[in-house]
Amino acid sequence: MGIEVNFEGKIALITGASSGLGARFAKVMAKAGAQVVLASRRIDRLKELRAEIEAEGGAAHVVCLDVTDYASIKSAIAHAETEAGPIDILVNNSGVSTTQNLLDVTPEDYAYVMDTNQRGAFFVAQETAKRMIARAKGDPNKQHRIINIASVAGLRILPKIGIYCMSKAAVVHMTKSMAVEWGRYGINVNAICPGYITTEINAEYFASEEGRKLINMLPRRRVGLPEDLDGLLLLLAGDESRFINGTIITADDGMSAE
Repeated sequence: MGIEVNFEGKIALITGASSGLGARFAKVMAKAGAQVVLASRRIDRLKELRAEIEAEGGAAHVVCLDVTDYASIKSAIAHAETEAGPIDILVNNSGVSTTQNLLDVTPEDYAYVMDTNQRGAFFVAQETAKRMIARAKGDPNKQHRIINIASVAGLRILPKIGIYCMSKAAVVHMTKSMAVEWGRYGINVNAICPGYITTEINAEYFASEEGRKLINMLPRRRVGLPEDLDGLLLLLAGDESRFINGTIITADDGMSAE
């Protein structure tokens, strides 16, 4: 028995969609039939991505979102639902990092990472969930999905990115809390914890001597590609995941199994 992936009639909001994993998530959801709402601060990049999606027959909308600004979150989600319709699926993807020892972290560094990765992710999910819950009260059979993008760094400590690890650990526990509290309203909240995935942001590093040394320390001496997360994304976004809630799923090629 096969599972048919079809998101026709679904609205998916993807944050951090201007590059990297967010852009890939948006393309995958659009190809599966969803109307995607592309959200980030870099509007020019979003417009380019929208053009790519539309050229392939998909439907996409663009909204400006700064997850570190609460007013921007509320405005962007309201705009998204005005433009596309009620949000069925949230891919909560925005994230940043710094590279330094903990003794060198400044208050500005700490706020930069935490305000985006934890505080921003929380309030994006909260504002989206408020609307989902309001609709669920009118239709108890309505299903919604929230997929938080955490990291294997939220499950183990990696060198020189301690603040990032802390922020993603918070996302892991945030996911479980949301799943328990919102599950009764038909909202399934799960998290994906990717391992090392190469994107345009880090490709230069992985090609460097230091990056190659890191790769040689991995179980299969390779890093992943954004498309390696496609199947997991589609599973968690789909109706077939109705019994998967509060789950933290690693996609790290065996890295966390060591």
